[in-house]
Amino acid sequence: MKLSFRWYGDEDPVKLEYIKQIPTMDSIVTAIYDVPVGEVWDMEKIEKLKAKVENAGLNFDVIESVPVHEDIKLGIGNRDKYIENYKTNIRNLGKAGVKVICYNFMPVFDWTRSQLDKVLEDGSTALVYYKDQVDKLDPLNSNLSLPGWDSSYTKDELASLFANYKKIGEEGLWENLEYFLKEIIPVAKEEDIKMAIHPDDPPWPIFGLPRIITCEKNIDRFLKLVDNKYNGLTLCTGSLGCGQFNNMINLVDKYSSMDRIHFMHVRNIKLLNDGVSFEESAHYSGCGSLDIVEILKVLYKNKFTGYLRPDHGRMIWGESGKPGYGLYDRALGASYITGIWETLSKVLK
Repeated sequence: MKLSFRWYGDEDPVKLEYIKQIPTMDSIVTAIYDVPVGEVWDMEKIEKLKAKVENAGLNFDVIESVPVHEDIKLGIGNRDKYIENYKTNIRNLGKAGVKVICYNFMPVFDWTRSQLDKVLEDGSTALVYYKDQVDKLDPLNSNLSLPGWDSSYTKDELASLFANYKKIGEEGLWENLEYFLKEIIPVAKEEDIKMAIHPDDPPWPIFGLPRIITCEKNIDRFLKLVDNKYNGLTLCTGSLGCGQFNNMINLVDKYSSMDRIHFMHVRNIKLLNDGVSFEESAHYSGCGSLDIVEILKVLYKNKFTGYLRPDHGRMIWGESGKPGYGLYDRALGASYITGIWETLSKVLK
């Protein structure tokens, strides 16, 4: 297991030198953030970012994310142009020595929460998803601004996207994902870069938009679209784990034994009584609904050698910054994970 930490570049209040001080920290997970979705990342920018990370004494091995343009997901317009650009980005990142690219295939927006600063019982603040709050929102007839939402879309553009996704549905999204994978995985293989899709977060349809990387049946289908080790997973315990239909220990065990997990996002969540609402929590198993020890135990049993990062953290000790991505709680999570891993290595020799 290689411990990693997400960093949002020079604008991130969390400094690389602070991340380096976390015991056993190996790699920085980052990206080029000032290039429009679908366009080619300049090689000079990639090399500059790599140098910055390596000068801090950390490895430049994982990119999260190279975003997928909506034309690719919808199979319309300039899809083939954007796929060619995506291939160029894979090749450029390969030249820079990148080992894993994380991406997602979620329509319109990424992870969604109803609140970013819910005050928990201990006084910390966390990201939460309350279904009753989300159900009251209408993205096409209000000034909706949710976490994970791309605010650059106009109302007309949003309406068009929603109409197009309604037209293609889940099966159309599957077809477009297969088309995309069959184009890019051969390039990833040439560059020895493992592609790792991130599951939908949360793993169910939002506002009628289709979502497909949600459960064991669908992950099995995804892996068979291109049955190749370069077509793999970013297995996020918090994303899949907020669906009570997912058994996280079984999923981690199954896909790590197949060597199809290239990147792990480890975080805990507290499932609420309605079955579809949740609060993010500290990584410690007792603070949430997921057994982090058992999850790591099956990874260790299956000799997982991929990358792992502590995912979203609470805001604690008066810290301010990007919600979910402060230093302190993620550092606690990293140390918790490292402690479990060390224990496993000594007890399960």
